Amino acid sequence: MRPLLLTLALDDASQEHFDALRARHFPAGRNHLAAHITMFHALPGEQEERWRQDVREAAGRPPLDVAVTGLRAFGNATVYLLESAALLQLRAGLATRWLDVLTAQDRQGFTPHLTVQNKVDAVTARALLGDLSASFEPRRVVGTALLLWRYLGGPWQLVERCPFSSARHSLRADGMPCSDSGTFQGGPRGQ
Repeated sequence: MRPLLLTLALDDASQEHFDALRARHFPAGRNHLAAHITMFHALPGEQEERWRQDVREAAGRPPLDVAVTGLRAFGNATVYLLESAALLQLRAGLATRWLDVLTAQDRQGFTPHLTVQNKVDAVTARALLGDLSASFEPRRVVGTALLLWRYLGGPWQLVERCPFSSARHSLRADGMPCSDSGTFQGGPRGQ
């Protein structure tokens, strides 16, 4: 079975802002994603029900306050750096619970970030880092939900969306906090 990924959803205004930056700066033929904060890159697909249960439980908390604190180059990528003690704590708790199956990538340190450019040459990446740094102003964003995705070799398919307890706008019509949603059109589909 294909692996699953876990991401943090952002408030609508922040999502639109970072999606626009990504659309502007990511190579068009390689931009298959909306802006996203990946918490885990490869959870075993055959344990899907385990991840659903744990994600539902983890979402039973208030939305996360996240500070956008600066920019950084990650290889040939340009990313916005994020700080949130609550996000780090949430992710660490899940990592501890899932340690028996985490890949090496998911076991290593977690540096929360939003990628707005990747898969470019070093000169292009440095130029964008300089441009964005010159006009950078710190801002706050809100993490509104946990999103569990199935990796489809490029596209991602939404498996479950679990809004944090007071993110009422994302509740299903029947009042349940989580939902399945099929393939997500225009949103995250790979890293």
